Amino acid sequence: MMELKLPTEAQLAEVYKRDLEASFPAAERKPLRAMLALLRRGAYRPWCLFDGDDIVGEAFLWTVVPGFCLFDYLCVTSARRNDGLGSAIIEKLVEAERGNVLFGEAEIPAYAPDEKMAERRLAFYRRNGAFQAGYDTCEFGVPYHTLYWADEPVADDKLCAAHEATYRSSFSRLVYKKYIKIPWEPSMGVPDKIPWIG
Repeated sequence: MMELKLPTEAQLAEVYKRDLEASFPAAERKPLRAMLALLRRGAYRPWCLFDGDDIVGEAFLWTVVPGFCLFDYLCVTSARRNDGLGSAIIEKLVEAERGNVLFGEAEIPAYAPDEKMAERRLAFYRRNGAFQAGYDTCEFGVPYHTLYWADEPVADDKLCAAHEATYRSSFSRLVYKKYIKIPWEPSMGVPDKIPWIG
């Protein structure tokens, strides 16, 4: 039976290397040391989908603002892709975090290196219950649509405030000002992609 639960730090390090490093480019990947620092502060929940003793997928949440959780990463291990596990993770995550608004980012297809893949990713999230917010963001040179899961629509100003507060909690004022735009629109320009700082 598959179960969504929190891993040990050693298990987190293992799936980070096995799954996240293989699935996310440097500009979109938070360093493991940053995840561990957030976890130790009680500001991160790295949910993992266990099939017995094996971790077959992950859904990591940034939990800085009460009532709101930034859906940081969704990943299925390469050996188990196309088995419907991504949908299972989202379903179990929404249940585990009931009462919280889950929000996340998906690359805007027009700016993505692989436009068709970005479109498929957005379609996947929508099929799995995501609403699209009325604002976009840009972090470290990557423009994103904002998506969220909630029992009912959430006002953009409330969601945007939680989104901004989540990032401001972990970055210096200088880094935030230079590399993070919440909200963002194309007229603001797209900076060069850089590896995650923090």
